Amino acid sequence: MTAISPGLWEPLLEAAAAVPGGREAAARALEIIERDVPGGAAVLERSIPVAGSLAALRLDTHVLVAALVRPACEDGLPTDIVRELFGVEVAALCDGAARLEHVRWDHLEQEATENLRKMFLAIASDIRVVLLALAERVHVMRGLDARAEAERRGLAHETMEVYAPLANRLGIWQMKWELEDLAFRALSPEIYREIKALLADKRTARTQAIEDVIALLRSKLDEVGIAGRVSGRPKHIYSIYKKMQRKKLGYEHIYDVSAVRVIVDRIEDCYAVLGLVHGNWTPIAGEFDDYIAKPKGNDYRSLHTAVVGPDGKPLEVQIRTQEMHDYNEYGVAAHWRYKEAGSRADKRFDAKINLLRQLMTWQHEVTAAPEDGGEVRDLVSTMRHELFADQVYVFTPTGTVVDLPQGATPVDFAYRIHTDIGHRCRGAKVNGQIVTLDHALSTGDRVEILTAKNAKPSRDWLNPQLGYVHTGSARQKIKQYFRHQQRDSAIAEGREVVERELKRLGLEARGVEAVAAYYPKTPSLPEFLAAVGFGDISAQSIASRLVEWIELERAARAPAPSSAPVVVDGAPKVAARVSIAGIDDVMSHPARCCNPVPGDDVVGFITRGRGLAIHRVDCTNARTDVEPERWMPLSWGSRHGQTYPVALQVIADDRSGLLRDIADVVAQEGVNIANTSAVRQAKDDSSAITVLLEITAAEQVERILHRIERMPGTRSVRRVAV
Repeated sequence: MTAISPGLWEPLLEAAAAVPGGREAAARALEIIERDVPGGAAVLERSIPVAGSLAALRLDTHVLVAALVRPACEDGLPTDIVRELFGVEVAALCDGAARLEHVRWDHLEQEATENLRKMFLAIASDIRVVLLALAERVHVMRGLDARAEAERRGLAHETMEVYAPLANRLGIWQMKWELEDLAFRALSPEIYREIKALLADKRTARTQAIEDVIALLRSKLDEVGIAGRVSGRPKHIYSIYKKMQRKKLGYEHIYDVSAVRVIVDRIEDCYAVLGLVHGNWTPIAGEFDDYIAKPKGNDYRSLHTAVVGPDGKPLEVQIRTQEMHDYNEYGVAAHWRYKEAGSRADKRFDAKINLLRQLMTWQHEVTAAPEDGGEVRDLVSTMRHELFADQVYVFTPTGTVVDLPQGATPVDFAYRIHTDIGHRCRGAKVNGQIVTLDHALSTGDRVEILTAKNAKPSRDWLNPQLGYVHTGSARQKIKQYFRHQQRDSAIAEGREVVERELKRLGLEARGVEAVAAYYPKTPSLPEFLAAVGFGDISAQSIASRLVEWIELERAARAPAPSSAPVVVDGAPKVAARVSIAGIDDVMSHPARCCNPVPGDDVVGFITRGRGLAIHRVDCTNARTDVEPERWMPLSWGSRHGQTYPVALQVIADDRSGLLRDIADVVAQEGVNIANTSAVRQAKDDSSAITVLLEITAAEQVERILHRIERMPGTRSVRRVAV
């Protein structure tokens, strides 16, 4: 350390000694940087103050070393050299801090600023990177006078809008007040000097006065046997200015220029301490607030009083229990909640900030005991966990921040900006490089969408397997586009689907209109066909309805049992034999609203003159609370499970084993083949095979049709007349 003044590095080593192994690690890093890093002495002149700030926070050795080597990284020291000299973790911290350097804080309106703060935290996978960046900003602000006027104001504005609020939210009060005061001095130098002049005492003198009050209060608490923890702080210049502005008061009416806080175990102790304070110092009239008896609207609880301190100056005293303190600091009444007026509530983000502040408090407590080094390592590991992994924050070309879910793509980004930009998206640049539209965006990316005047969305974007779209809002906008722009083609495509299913089941004569009648939720034929074309009604659903249709007609043609009574109002369709309380062959017919088939759970309604109407239990018309005496529980009777014949014709490429493969498909469904026939067509080298099946349930027909269709070489499969 020959080239560096001991007055510079000795305080750092002394502060680092509070961390297990910190003094040794810092000394070794100082030696390596001076010896092996180009311009090492100059690097350390810049970095030691930053490392000292972090050592005061009792952070681990890796972040201290990263702070020492960071200026060398800024000067071009390669990452692989940092990794070789100091290890992987230090190199990662330096890389994270370098990423933050490239963030442009050029949109600092209220809404955008809040997103920038979130993005600032989210961009670092390690919270220590944020702390390193805050310490570096403090060092920059201390040297602000050496910079040009425009640069000073720009840095001060960034500090006031982004860095100081982050330090506040993380509970790093020392950094917060210093950043605010330094930024305030650059932005409003005349007001700063005026308030500073009003503070007749130097800050060090005010700090000493507070320490004297703390010592006196502690001795008084010991005398009366109250266990309490006393802390204090002199109010900084910017905070005084804000309070004068907020309450429209002159400086002479600001009574908390200096303040102490007493934390006790019980509520009754709070009032005992209040009596102690008022008994030793003169209360200032009108400056007592009991937020324990009457909490603030955000449930903040504490006793606040102002007295004339031992030095004759106003002194604020806050008294609360540990439970109140924890709630005020980490709950919905957290300090930054009401100090940062205008911030939009974000409960998930607030919870993460509160957790970070708790982690930092725990770290401070744990590192106070050097023997607990294992706990420190566990805590650092916890802090390294990515608390903002569910969101990414990216920039538009103009610098606006856009938040998206993790995994979002340029297509999601385009639709978030504007629906029309999404529709016309044809490509994207991320950080100036062309990327594919399925590229996953990362926090900090600057995204530019390339559009074409007459472009339109691709149907491939809706395919979840291709990964073009991650957000539901983008997917919905794409679907809406196709609905509005391609309705005619969707209707034509839907007609083709329905006609294909009719042909496959041998029902071409029924017509598309008859199928549409099975879907009462689509009020017209065009609406039905459009729903099929857009995929809202699947081909499988249509096939299932058609098979039920066939089965109902077959049941209607079956001869009525001899015991059935004569029907006056015309022959009803007989769905199947049903039983009531064990009595079979009850006169019945299927309700047209739900078309029940054997195997469905059903209930019966006694009609006037047409016997029992059979409804599925999930039918919207099966309301047993209406005329309950006319509803009867049903079962399908002893004949449920009987078979009925269904003939299928398969046309496929002529090959060895074709009939065996068809038989295997049928057997896997548990269906018996009653008869088969095959005709070879030499002209097109195909075979037409007809199989007569003994079916017990409608869904068996649909499954067999689909499985045969998927067999290699199948040209068509359809149901034919028996």
